[in-house]
Amino acid sequence: MRNTLTFILAGGRGERLDPLTRDRTKPAVPFGGIYRIIDFTLSNCINSGLRRIYVLTQYKSFSLQKHLLSGWDIVSNQLGEFIDVIPAQQRINAEWYRGTADAIYQNIYAIHDCNPEHILILAGDHIYKMDYRHMMNFHQEKNADMTVACIPMSKATSKDFGVIEVDSDQHVRGFQEKPDTPKTIPSQPDQIFASMGIYLFNRDVLLNELEIDANQVSAHDFGKNVIPQMLSRGKKVYVYDFVDEKGDPKYWRDIGTRDAYYESNMDLLKHKPDFNLFDKNWPVRTFHEQHPPVKMVSTPSGPSAINDSMISGGCMIEGGVVDHSILSPNVKIMNQAEVSHSVIMESVVVGEGAKIKNAIIDKQVVIPANSKIGYDLELDKKRFNLTASGIVIVPKRSHVET
Repeated sequence: MRNTLTFILAGGRGERLDPLTRDRTKPAVPFGGIYRIIDFTLSNCINSGLRRIYVLTQYKSFSLQKHLLSGWDIVSNQLGEFIDVIPAQQRINAEWYRGTADAIYQNIYAIHDCNPEHILILAGDHIYKMDYRHMMNFHQEKNADMTVACIPMSKATSKDFGVIEVDSDQHVRGFQEKPDTPKTIPSQPDQIFASMGIYLFNRDVLLNELEIDANQVSAHDFGKNVIPQMLSRGKKVYVYDFVDEKGDPKYWRDIGTRDAYYESNMDLLKHKPDFNLFDKNWPVRTFHEQHPPVKMVSTPSGPSAINDSMISGGCMIEGGVVDHSILSPNVKIMNQAEVSHSVIMESVVVGEGAKIKNAIIDKQVVIPANSKIGYDLELDKKRFNLTASGIVIVPKRSHVET
């Protein structure tokens, strides 16, 4: 895989994840207790043998850059390996990145410097495990100019995705952006191919297509513009079907909305989760700070209890109850406090007797004693943020009143 250069697009505003993205770009949002969302894409790269990686940043990137510098210095520069951050620099013109294709075009010098045979373009805000070598093998077997990774989804979800139209040989025939009446998979009228935002190009093909797109009035997006442009010119574009050996879709989540974020965290707590963090054959790496072990303390009111939850290092549970929840490092659950079906981020203190359910509590929030969150949604709506399904989100460093 040394002849492959990888770009990870990590500059998204993540407006639909507000308030979790008020201080950070979407790929830097904490996930699963100890991770950031970008860790999953980066881990896929390392596990697939891809070690020449550019991370393209733009909005609110400080937290992401700090994380990458602290936890992802695992490759060898002496062997020609790198994980480098490239902020938007306006090298081509006075514009910031105007679309996925424009982001690569504005860094076209990096392609010339590395002179790869193939370019892999990834999103930095999805949760999944993929061995990109399988996609590479498929690309070469088809002698493709471009390959786009897709996952079969229910036809009813088409309004949430870019939909790829294919023939029976997985040859791409068209692209639809979040259509009401989507083109379905041949022989599967209730299924669509949803684009995963993963694109593999032959170098010379990509360079040529970027030049053509840059000189046209467009959204400069791979799905909306570059794929139709290539099809109109007879280029060979194929779909890589992200399914297991049984033909079933593998786990993939686009953390594009607040409910999707919450549900993906809750997925990790299933007895047999579809996405397994404990797979030693495919480790998910991240930056680990030094924390003491988890501590549980019994009080005169009774013992602490943890049910169906994930608890990170440095947490202290002093007579409280944690049920079906994820606790990031350095969280304190005080006497008789209860946390249920919630995501609690780093350095949160849940005061004595406080009760929290169906909530996301961002970093460094102190929940006062005997307060309640998630029990009165009308009150919570006045104080915090609510998702479409009624999950309460308390922003970072919020002042919470009883």
